[in-house]
Amino acid sequence: MTSPDKRDRTRPAEMLGLSAIFGLFAGLVVFMSTRELMLALIFTGVAFIVSLVVIAMLVLAVRPDKDELLDMDEQDRDASH
Repeated sequence: MTSPDKRDRTRPAEMLGLSAIFGLFAGLVVFMSTRELMLALIFTGVAFIVSLVVIAMLVLAVRPDKDELLDMDEQDRDASH
């Protein structure tokens, strides 16, 4: 069994980073408009969680390509032995 390449290993970090950017953007907008730090932190957390869930659902909706299907078949055959 081969180890995953760098792109596969960093994919969860990419999703977390993108969600963090969305969360910080929402928190910054709320803070700049209301000047209330606690409200901005709440919106930052909510935006982070919502964007993380949405991105994860979109990733699950993507159909695997031919190479990924072959890799999954190989993993199934290795697991059954």
